[in-house]
Parts: sequence; C-alpha cells; structure tokens
Amino acid sequence: MKKLIAIALLGTTAIAAEAGAMDATLRPDQVEFKGLYKELVETNTTLSAGSCTLAAERMAARMRAAGIPDSQITLFSTPEHPKDGGVVVVYPGTDKKLKPMLLLAHIDVVEAKRADWTRDPFTLIEENGQFYGRGTYDDKAQAAVWTDTMVRFAKEGYKPKRTVKLALTCGEETSGAFNGAEWLTKNKRDLIDAAYALNEGGGGRSDGDGKLLVQTIQVGEKAYQDFTLTATNEGGHASSPVRDNAIYAMSDAVLKIRDHEFKLEFNDTTRTFFGKAGPLYPGALGKAMAALAANPNDAAAEAIVNQDRSLHSMLRTTCVATLVQGGHALNALPQRVTVNVNCRMFPGRTSDETQAELTRVIGNPGITIEQRVKDKPIAKVPPLDPAIIGPMTTLSAKFFPGVPMVPTISTGASDGVYTAAVGIPTYGVPGIWADSKMNNIHGLNEHMEVRSLMDGRDYLYALVKMLSSK
Repeated sequence: MKKLIAIALLGTTAIAAEAGAMDATLRPDQVEFKGLYKELVETNTTLSAGSCTLAAERMAARMRAAGIPDSQITLFSTPEHPKDGGVVVVYPGTDKKLKPMLLLAHIDVVEAKRADWTRDPFTLIEENGQFYGRGTYDDKAQAAVWTDTMVRFAKEGYKPKRTVKLALTCGEETSGAFNGAEWLTKNKRDLIDAAYALNEGGGGRSDGDGKLLVQTIQVGEKAYQDFTLTATNEGGHASSPVRDNAIYAMSDAVLKIRDHEFKLEFNDTTRTFFGKAGPLYPGALGKAMAALAANPNDAAAEAIVNQDRSLHSMLRTTCVATLVQGGHALNALPQRVTVNVNCRMFPGRTSDETQAELTRVIGNPGITIEQRVKDKPIAKVPPLDPAIIGPMTTLSAKFFPGVPMVPTISTGASDGVYTAAVGIPTYGVPGIWADSKMNNIHGLNEHMEVRSLMDGRDYLYALVKMLSSK
C-alpha cells in the first residue's frame, strides 16, 4: 500500500512539475488568466448535473474584485430554472451617442461521462501543449477571454468611448432547454441592446501540427433543429416475431437518412471562403476547394472536399441520428421506437423544408416526424461592415502575420440566432484556432492548444479595445 501511495504521489508531483514548467513560459497576466479559465472549466455546467448559475456567480466575483461595481453587474435566473442562470455586465463608455457593443458567450457544456474520458473532464489538465477538459474550447475559452477582458479593463481604468457589454448565458448546447440568450432578448432587451455582437463561430484553422492556415470571421450560420422520428406498433409476444417490427422500420428509416446527401449549395460567404482558402490548404484538398468554388458541378472536386467533415458540412444541410429509444420489455415485440435526428440547415433553409425532405427520403408514412422546437428563428446574415471587419483584418495581420482572413459560415449553431433575430448583427470572431477535427468538441477528450488560447486572448483583447475606442 505504501508503495502504491508513493507511486501516486510521484505521479502527482510530476504533473505539478510539468504544469509549473509550462507556467514559467507564460507572462504574469497569462498565468492569472489561466486561473480564471481553470475555474470556469472546472465548474460543471452540464444540464444534468451542473450549474451555470454558479459559474456566472464565480465570473461575476472576479469582475467585482477587479473593480466593476455591483450596479454594473446583473446576475439572472428564473425560479423554474435556478441552475441555468447567467450574468450581464455593462462597462460604460464616455460617448453616450455611440451604441454599445455586446460580447456574447455561452457557459453551458455538452455532457461528459468520466468513465468514457481518458482524463477527468471537469479537471483542467495540461499536457504536451494542450489543455484538456469539457468546454476547454466550446465555449469556455471564449467566455473566459471575454470575462478576462472586462477584468483587465477595470484594473487598467480603461475609458472606452463605446460602452462594452458582456453576456454569459446558459442553454446553448441543449435544444429545447431554457436558453439564457433567448430569455434576455425577450425579457431584458434593453439590458443587452447593442449595435452589434461578437460571438463564437469564427476563429482559425491549423494543420494539427502547429501551423495556422487561416483565420475566419463568421458571417452567418446554419440553423439548428432536432426532429423526433417515431415508429409505433401493436407489438406482441417475442416468441412469435413478424417482419412488421417498430425497430426494423426505424432502422430502415435511419439508414436512409444516413445514405442521403443533401444537395450542395453555395452562398456569397461560402463561395468566397472556398475560393480564397483553397490555395492555403495543402495538396489535392486545396485544389479541390478552389475548383469547386469556380464550378459547383465539379463532381470530382466535391468528392475530395467531402472527405473533410467540416468542409462537407459547410456545403449543405446535414442530418444525423443522435439518440435512440425503443421497446418496453426484453421478451416483447417493440410498441414504440423514437430517434432524434439532428439537422444543421444551410443558411436560408427552414425546418419545414428539411422535414419535408426527410419525409420524402424515408418514404414510410408510418414514421412520424416532429420538430422538437417550434418557430425557432433562422440566423440572419450580418453585413460585412467595414467598421467591424476592418479592425478584425488589420489586427489579424499584426497578430498572425501571413495568415489570411476570410469570411465563413458556422456549420454549427449558436446563440447568435437569438441576438440577430432582434436586430443585433452578430459576428463570430477570429483569434482562437482549432485543428481539422475541431479539437474534438462535443466528443471525448476535448482540448485547446495553449498557444491558441493565449495568442487568441491577446488578439481579442486588442480587438475589443480597438472597436470600443472609436
């Protein structure tokens, strides 16, 4: 037993020594920021067992300690959803004629089971230049940077011309759950009113080996909808099976969805992205991207591009089965089977259009399809405003020399759908970058490159300062 304890202590000492060595390479302000980031990542904010309210309170405490008065901090939640709260902070500008800017980020995260992960998903672990943990990228990196920006402003006594607002919200990761951004737009519209918002969805892309290939500005995003597919049957005794089985019917339907490819589509943003980013990607992929931008009917180029999961998704609506429930007893024929199909719809495509196509593809009137969230807005594409895009591009050239900046759409979906719907143009910012597998966000062992976080933080701080000073 003593030997085992000694080995455990040796391992702990080694990890601590490694972390200490890495901290020695960081500036003092970066070490302080890492503490904020660590606290946020290690605050569980899953829907099942976490508390966004606690995370918001902890971030508010840091801003309060930096000198932001309580009068500028609004913590919010509802009696029905006490753990799904958030915080809004208003950092006043000197020019009351200038409309504020809004920094938006969500603090909830996707579920993570400890048994599945190599490391504890709610302990920030630093290994080989990477931070590991649930939310290290999506979206606690952005939330930590925005919080840290407000902390730094307060400590410096910075006086912006334009008021800067921060909203940290819950519910982005779970369709149909209480959503803080949506609640604010409906109940506290004046509190978050802004000329525009800066959000997740943009960022850089690396080759996975340390080389940053491109920085992007998100200008528009795909719409998100979950569809519930249901197959029902009168069932019966399992000793007398028949082909008319709810599980078999649903299996056929799901396989048809798997094999269905929604048609390729371009808009101005994606065509520009493929045309400008293509030459930056290595080998056949880069050539295929450029060729496809020039000719969307180039089937050979499309086949190559489709091998990259994120680029494939950028070109079309996608639908995928994500959850299945069925049957009621081990020894009985199933009476009911449901499957959740998660769709990310190309900008401009609606839930009704997508449902109609799923119905056609399945071709079985016995399978019902229902939209999980009714009347969800579709994100509006913001204008490429030079007053916003210009500073983003100028600073990118300074912080990431030689790395091009291109507009893109987000293949995911964000809370920008709610702010855009009430007239606040919302952009996904450059800065922090991910690898070709998107740092395995929503999956096992989500991670964030230390250099990406620290360099992205410096860029975003400078960006907010530049935008708020004019």
